[in-house]
Amino acid sequence: MTFMKKTLAASIAVAAASSLAMSTAQADMSDGEVRIGYLADMSGTYRDLAGPGGLTAMEMAVADFGGSVNGASIVISSADDRNSADVGANTVRGWIDQDNVDMVGGLVASSVSIAVTKVLEENNGLGIVSGSAASSITNEHCTPNHIHWVYDTYPLANGTAKAVVEQGGDSWFMLTADYAFGHALESDVTKVVEESGGEIVGGVRHPFPTNDFSSYILQAQGSGAKIIGLANAGADTVNAITTASQFGLTQSGQQLAGLLIFLNDVHALGLEATQNLLLTTGWYWDMDEQSREWAQRYFDEVGRMPTMVQAGIYSSTMHYLKAVEAAGTDDPETVRAQMAEMPIEDFFARNGSIREDGRMIHDMYLAQVKTPDESTGEWDLYEILSTIPAEEAYRPLSESQCKLVQN
Repeated sequence: MTFMKKTLAASIAVAAASSLAMSTAQADMSDGEVRIGYLADMSGTYRDLAGPGGLTAMEMAVADFGGSVNGASIVISSADDRNSADVGANTVRGWIDQDNVDMVGGLVASSVSIAVTKVLEENNGLGIVSGSAASSITNEHCTPNHIHWVYDTYPLANGTAKAVVEQGGDSWFMLTADYAFGHALESDVTKVVEESGGEIVGGVRHPFPTNDFSSYILQAQGSGAKIIGLANAGADTVNAITTASQFGLTQSGQQLAGLLIFLNDVHALGLEATQNLLLTTGWYWDMDEQSREWAQRYFDEVGRMPTMVQAGIYSSTMHYLKAVEAAGTDDPETVRAQMAEMPIEDFFARNGSIREDGRMIHDMYLAQVKTPDESTGEWDLYEILSTIPAEEAYRPLSESQCKLVQN
């Protein structure tokens, strides 16, 4: 056989092997595609902290991955859950039954996430919760079919509430959103405040969402508490802080503690209203060079800096796709196990790993909002005061009520 014939035969063999490998890989991908559903509040209270910007972050991850995995195209569907558990659950049922969606991402309102993860468990699907805060999502509401990615109420309480009590804020009045997230945050904050030597002197729960906070702020003022803890988020937090400012609450010697404050909230309210506010965050765009590089790319796409949720959506989507690639399949059970085996170290997460309860633990950060004089630009809003190590930030497994944890 001549050299040319040998080369031709070898090339045909390689091409045949490559074709077989690709067809085998695609055969392990249901429907020959990896299908992702993005479910979030696209138009309401939580629009700015996740919303369309979170969808853009997911699309960036897919593009950066190359648009396909193991020869299978990556397809994204999206829907507005309208902060309704029923809407969210029905949307995901439709995605699973009719569109064969492999993974559901986004997931913001805790009530929606809890409803959706039940649907995923019933149908052996997979979900990655990036926007919800309730720690119960990987505690009493844990399932083998979802992972909680960005943050939850446990580190928010252990970071912000503990720091405030240590600075002398030992009497608290809780202003709480009346649904799963608010209840979980109120419970976690109460535990931390009391264990730190403080007390909860009163509280009130408001409907979700709420536009008029007048009566609630008056009750908070009348309580005499040093600290008014805001166990709410998004537009509710912005409205509560705005009303408190109008009523002169902080001028009377009381202080607000925003227990879940997002970058977009501080930006919307301005530094005059939020300066020196303590908060706990899972990520900040100006933390380091890695964060700044990705945030600038996002800014170029969206026109505003990303929140920790939007950054987390990119991170979780990328980790999911890497796990699909490594496992050679989009089977939910196999992929979730693969995700748990792989460490997470990227621009978003430091010292990240996925525990048996589905909680992705990573370093969290205690931050303080800058004063107008300290800020050097429109989005220069936080100073990172300290790092809360991953193993200290989240609820210890020894205290877990999750059915997946062997205590």
